[in-house]
Amino acid sequence: MVILILSIASCKSTKSIGSGAVDTALSPKKIIQNHYQNQQDFQTLRGKVKIDYSDGENSQGVSVSMRIKKDEVIWISAPLGIVKAHITPNKVSFYNKLEGEYFEGDFSYLSGILGTEVDFIKLQNLLIGNALLDLRTEKYVAINEGDAYGLKPKKQNDLYKILFFLEPKYFKITRQELSQPWKNRFLKMQYSYQEVDSKVIPNTIAIEAVSDEQVNTIALDYKSMEFDKQLNFPYRIPKGLKEIVLK
Repeated sequence: MVILILSIASCKSTKSIGSGAVDTALSPKKIIQNHYQNQQDFQTLRGKVKIDYSDGENSQGVSVSMRIKKDEVIWISAPLGIVKAHITPNKVSFYNKLEGEYFEGDFSYLSGILGTEVDFIKLQNLLIGNALLDLRTEKYVAINEGDAYGLKPKKQNDLYKILFFLEPKYFKITRQELSQPWKNRFLKMQYSYQEVDSKVIPNTIAIEAVSDEQVNTIALDYKSMEFDKQLNFPYRIPKGLKEIVLK
């Protein structure tokens, strides 16, 4: 069932990115501008992702193929199509032949796993290393974090308590945290990055999601990433599977 967590030819020019230096004189507004100016312009992304998942009692690991058509589709497939997911802005759909079940519905299933409300854009941002929320909608203050720029809202909103950290070279997210203490929900994501064909993409993502007493940890390791290839997104739920119905 690992693939349900995300509803998230070898490239010769892949390399890990180096670190930059923090400019303590840089204003929060400029840090945010740099984050959005440095976001990757792409149409499609594909690659292999190794996923390790634990819910505190059970641990699983699997390598999957991931394809993204920006702002339109996130597609994930385990070997031999045993498990597939097809996620659009309007619908989350996945099936698992091994367990004989499928799901079609909204983002409430993924929101429950991640411990916070998510939609398509938030999920896409999580997978490509962008801020989960739009930083341009609020005013922030800078936090002294040493090797990263830290940002927290001047006034925390009513829905989330949020905290962001950005590396100083490409202004990509190195850590972001969303919490709802009044609901005992907490989501933390930590990133490292690689450069692929002059574009910066996550190398690893470590996710910790707490909801009530449940703690889920997810580790993603990206391999063989490629941008802007012609892709298709084949998906059809096999007959005979039992539908997962959320309570």
